[in-house]
Order: sequence, then structure tokens, then C-alpha cells
Amino acid sequence: MFSGKFWQLSFFGICWCIIQHIPAFAQDRSIGILAGASNYTGDLQYRRYTFRESHPAIGIFYDQELGSHLAMRGMFSYATISGDDRYGKDSTTILRNLSFQSHILELQANIRYQLWDLHEKAFTPYVFVGLALFHFNPTALDTNGQRVALRPLSTEGEGLAAYPDRKPYSLIQPAIPFGGGLLWAISPRVRLGLEVGLRKTFTDYLDDVSKTYVDETTLQNAKGPLAVRMAFRTNRLPGHQSDPYPPDGTIRGSSRYKDWYYYSAITLSITLPRKFKNMRNMREEIGGSGIPCPPMK
Repeated sequence: MFSGKFWQLSFFGICWCIIQHIPAFAQDRSIGILAGASNYTGDLQYRRYTFRESHPAIGIFYDQELGSHLAMRGMFSYATISGDDRYGKDSTTILRNLSFQSHILELQANIRYQLWDLHEKAFTPYVFVGLALFHFNPTALDTNGQRVALRPLSTEGEGLAAYPDRKPYSLIQPAIPFGGGLLWAISPRVRLGLEVGLRKTFTDYLDDVSKTYVDETTLQNAKGPLAVRMAFRTNRLPGHQSDPYPPDGTIRGSSRYKDWYYYSAITLSITLPRKFKNMRNMREEIGGSGIPCPPMK
């Protein structure tokens, strides 16, 4: 398993290599904003999309055209994701009564392919794929209504000596962003877009739920009573206050599939002043056949 530092170094290394190959005097550059709604799919949200668990997502980006059909984007974004068993698909899920919320901070670089040249057409569909690093931190409400970070509590035994196969998960993870949308050139310098972006992650702990319950006594001795209360929440439901903590190994989640997060958004970008295409254009813009050398004395 690669460490978080490996992914961070790989991400910044790839971004640096891409930047070094951007034509210095080539195509349009633009800056823009993204605003929309974010969602997630995992153990606490089985639907692909739900308005009930949608949250605002915002971002800022820089685009660099690489040709008439290709562009590169660097983007920083902020989003919130959540899931709640009370909206589950069956009585077993509802009885589990787990929930979470997490903020997502993401830095990504992607390559976009657009079907038509926006210098010639008014609009174009496009697709994109890239590489991202994101930070998350799942939290949930305790019995006093206070929001509690779940990772330090090792709710499924992560990092406990009794469960050596369950390592603490990193809060900084890589992802593969991909998706598509439509772009409109509403003026020579302003572009409006509709975009759907998905994130293929490599963790099953966006929601802090993945495997099984661990032994109650072992968890309490290692992390305290709060960890036990946050790991098992069925006894918060009316009529289930006396339900016992599940035996060690009882299914809590499923590690078969990794978690996903995604957004649907509107983008708005403004083209920056174009740089000189080449040295000939520079001389023509300046005037004359070139920049004269200083006279020799």
C-alpha cells in the first residue's frame, strides 16, 4: 500500500511535468469559478444522487488551452458530503443508525477534450480526466449534539493492537477525477459551462464505515466510552435503548466497493489577455523588424 506522501509527491511531480510542457506563447488562458452541489456514494448512501444529502460545492480554476480541442485545468475546490442510515433502503440499514458528515478540500489537475473549437462554434460538449489529492475528515453527532471526529476513535479497530490488519486510514487521499459537460462561448472572452465531475477514490472510509464491529471491551479500553457510543448507535433509537453492543465480527459495513464523491455544477470563466504566439508576432506587435541592439561606443 502506497503512503500518503507517495501520492502527494506523485501528484505534484505530474503537475510540474505538465506545466513544463505548456506552450509559453500558445493558446488562450482563463480563470474561473465553479458552483454547484456535491454528493457521495458509500456505505451510508446507496443512491447515486439525492437532493436530501446534497451540499454546496465551490471551486476556483485556471485553464490553459493546449490546442483547438485540448485544454489543461488546475482547480482547488471545497465541498461537503454526508450520509445517514435513517434514509436507508431497508429496515436493517435504518436500525444500524449510523451517519456522518465530512468537508472535502481538493486540489486537482486534469486534461479536457472538447469536440469542437470554441473559436469556431458557439458551444461544445467535452470530457475530462485527471489526478487529484483531497483531504477529508468524517464526523458525527454524539448524544449531546456535539460534532465528533471519528478517525481518532478507531470505531472499527483501526490502529488497535488487537486488530493488526486494520491500519489507521489517511485523511489525505488520491482520487481520479473524470466527467464531462457543455461549454458555451457567450462572448469572445466569457464562457459558461455545465459540468458533472466524479471522483474515483481508493478509500472506503469517507464515511468511517467499512468492515465489522470490534470487541466492545477492547475498544473501550483503548479509546474510551465515546468510541463505543460512536461505533454503535442503534441504542439511540426509540424502543432500542437497551439493545446490546454487537459481538466482535458483526457486519457493520462492506469493504467490497470503495467510496465515491461527485458534483454537478455551473462554471464561469474569463479569458485572460493572450500572450504572443511566437517571436515573429512579438516583433510585429512591438513594431519594426525587431528590438535594436544598443549602439556600440
